[in-house]
Amino acid sequence: MGATSQSLRDEIAKLKEEKKAVILAHYYVRPEIQEIADFIGDSLALARKAAETDAEVIVMCGVHFMGETAKILCPERTVLIPDTEAGCSLADSCPADEFRKFVEAHPDHTVVSYVNTSAAVKAVTDIVVTSGNARKVIDSLPADEKIIFGPDHNLGEYINSVTGRKMVLWDGACHVHDRFSIDGVAELKKAHPQAKVLVHPECRRSLQMIADKVGSTAALLDFARQDSAQEFIVVTESGILHEMQKACPDKVFIPAPPEQAGCHCNECEFMKRNTLEKLRDCLRDGAPEIIVDEETAAAARRSIDRMLSLS
Repeated sequence: MGATSQSLRDEIAKLKEEKKAVILAHYYVRPEIQEIADFIGDSLALARKAAETDAEVIVMCGVHFMGETAKILCPERTVLIPDTEAGCSLADSCPADEFRKFVEAHPDHTVVSYVNTSAAVKAVTDIVVTSGNARKVIDSLPADEKIIFGPDHNLGEYINSVTGRKMVLWDGACHVHDRFSIDGVAELKKAHPQAKVLVHPECRRSLQMIADKVGSTAALLDFARQDSAQEFIVVTESGILHEMQKACPDKVFIPAPPEQAGCHCNECEFMKRNTLEKLRDCLRDGAPEIIVDEETAAAARRSIDRMLSLS
């Protein structure tokens, strides 16, 4: 790293100590953020870590709903996010007022919502899930229980396919995972016939069906660590390749392309809004701070706690 990056790292380390802060980061943020974080993980791991920490300040390097989740779990702590514009297309595909009407139209259904949602959506949810524990949570419910699942339609279809359920699905999607090219993955497989295909369940069903492993970001990382294959085609946000390469330096990880021509990897522009400069600034200024009103937080907390108890 150059002197500027190193000086930023030094500033961040000093501020973190002064503010008694912990830095949590998702696998999809920039590598330099992952390198300076105290903990990196997927949504489930970050939620657990937030619930466990005794730090006075939590800096969530990810997207807005992750900051909200941390605040709901730690209402007495200050939760900061480097950039409030780091949103989530999947969360945005499920406006709380419209989802509430959807729930009210199915009054006899248990409401299961993906963690990639706003606090307001979590507040009308019975159980929150992540891609890592969705199947386990759904399997824990009675076989005849009627279920609404939102907002990710692709993940919902996947859970229906592996559990035999017939959940009612909200029609939402992650713009990153929904734009992977099936033809592009097929071409990569031709060029690398021994490579195993790792697919996130937010991807379309056609991609799930050709995968050697379908799983959460953490599950795909674990598979890459443990499997004997030397090459992997990775069909999720390309930020995970940094941790995969660190964990398996002798293996080859090939990012799957999106459908638009000329792109060789698929990135979430919201995750990439987290930078060292913004991280330094938010620690220095104590802002932007995540605030969730008490009523919404209390309702949302019940759905998150139920997830953690089932996980």
